[in-house]
Order: sequence, then C-alpha cells, then structure tokens
Amino acid sequence: MTLSLSLVAATALSMSVPTQDTATPAAPTVTRAPAAAPAAAARFSLDTPVETLVADARAKAVIDGAVPGIAAHPMYEQFKGMSFNQLAPMAPGQLTAETMAKLKTGLDAVK
Repeated sequence: MTLSLSLVAATALSMSVPTQDTATPAAPTVTRAPAAAPAAAARFSLDTPVETLVADARAKAVIDGAVPGIAAHPMYEQFKGMSFNQLAPMAPGQLTAETMAKLKTGLDAVK
C-alpha cells in the first residue's frame, strides 16, 4: 500500500509541474503624477513649538509684541517645546483670547 500512495503522490506532483517555460509576465509600470503642492499654508501657527517660533526673527517679533520677554521667562526651558495652544490653558491670565488672536494674526502673516 505504501508503494501505491507514493505512486499517486508522484503522479500528482508531476501533473502540477509545468512542462513548458512559463515566465511570469512583468508587472505593469504605474506612473503616478507628482503630488500637488499644498496650498500656501502659514509657516507658523499657534501649534508650532515656542522654541521654533523664537528661533525665527520674524516670528519672535510677533511673540514679543503679544507676550514680551517670553524667551527670558524662568520656566522657558520647561515649556519651550510646547505650542501656545498647549500653553494657553496653563496660563489663562497671560494667554487670553485677545492675546491668542493677536499671536495668530501675526504668525499667519509671517511667510
């Protein structure tokens, strides 16, 4: 019985092996159009980290006009990686709605 199972298995294997060279056709080449440039977005926003804003002279001028001396604040090293949107709930007395609006308008204008 072992011989007949081996014969059946060998026959099944030989049937599944192609007798001709059947090369797999090459996959079609897909050409994609270049991604469209994003609409002119503001370079900086209220979501940009404070240290990034302070590093740019134009953005720093906006900040100094709304929140003077922030880069000299004693806690600057602790919050410099945060954005104004993240800081606002922690400093509602300093980052009022009016101050945030002034920052947004000024930062939106920096290109």
